[in-house]
Amino acid sequence: MRLLTTTVLLASTACAGMAWADAHATLPLKELPDIAERDYWVPDEVNADGKLEALQEVVGAEAIAFDGTLDAPIQIALIYPSADTSDFWARNYLALTKRLEQLGIAFETTEFASRQIEHSLQATYANQVAQDADLYDYVIFGPSELAIQADNIDKLSGNDGFATYVWAFHTPLKDLENQPDAWFDFSSAAGALTMCDYMLSRLGNDVTMAMNRGIPGITDNQRSGDFKACVEEKGNWTTAYEHYGEYQREGGFEGTSLIMQAYPEATIIHNANTAMAMGSVEAQVSMGKEKDIFSTGWGGTGLELDAIRRGELDATPMRMGDDVGAATAEAIKADLEGRADELPLVFLGRITVAHDEMSADEIDALEQEAFRFSGVGALER
Repeated sequence: MRLLTTTVLLASTACAGMAWADAHATLPLKELPDIAERDYWVPDEVNADGKLEALQEVVGAEAIAFDGTLDAPIQIALIYPSADTSDFWARNYLALTKRLEQLGIAFETTEFASRQIEHSLQATYANQVAQDADLYDYVIFGPSELAIQADNIDKLSGNDGFATYVWAFHTPLKDLENQPDAWFDFSSAAGALTMCDYMLSRLGNDVTMAMNRGIPGITDNQRSGDFKACVEEKGNWTTAYEHYGEYQREGGFEGTSLIMQAYPEATIIHNANTAMAMGSVEAQVSMGKEKDIFSTGWGGTGLELDAIRRGELDATPMRMGDDVGAATAEAIKADLEGRADELPLVFLGRITVAHDEMSADEIDALEQEAFRFSGVGALER
């Protein structure tokens, strides 16, 4: 465990930890109408007003150095499926470590890597870290799957030897006896509402659209379902057709081809991920209709931004991809400074809209901000 040379700081850290535990014991802080239908809470039910926005502002600003002294580097264990193909883990590791360096916090990391499907291996790692609790100050856990790893989240979170942070999920499970100190993720639901507001402000009311949806489930329910409900309720939009493209490029191509032939009244096509957006654009270009249809993507990946630059894709909700790692570094700083009670239980990375009315310089600046720590372009693996 790290040793703080300032006794007052150590005492204030302990007090903040007790306040944090008390806050967890009284969840939820408020209830949304469908709370009884879920086995988890959503961010608005567990975050005190203003705390999320305050941390988002800190994460988007220049680093302010750690106000304290450490006798030794803090020890961080990372248990996550970083051996998989997604670069989410690698990028946020880079964001975490580079932000800690900017903050002037000395650290050492120990990584326990697995693939997304290796649930038992993750459980083994969680047991190992729990048994060696005296070696670590912070544990970052990226569950292979939330429900499967719930017992391990509970076990790690109940350990008094370190603080526990969860990456890539933002739905605290109700039946956990011990809540993690914080959850860090991006919200598809928040992205859908951001996109809804943008589309209504740009395109107005009484519009007919079609959708390339993903796979039935929570992610598509938020990305597609929440977006659809918002534009239909607030803008009186009509949905002519919904195609399930299974998040595949081929699905986007096939869905868009069908939409252009059978539903010509649909002037907007909403795509629920990058792959389908690229397939949709390909279908439109093949028929020379990319200028006639307003097309959206999801996530603000490099492929989507390039399509916007070419004039083939019109808009996409863009995640500030390095926010999760940077926010975790800021949470560590707050904990070390005795300010853990200032943190939201659930941090959500910022999502903004990249669109074709932006200049090339504006799109470049947005991309630089999103990957300000991990770097623009593909990571070397």
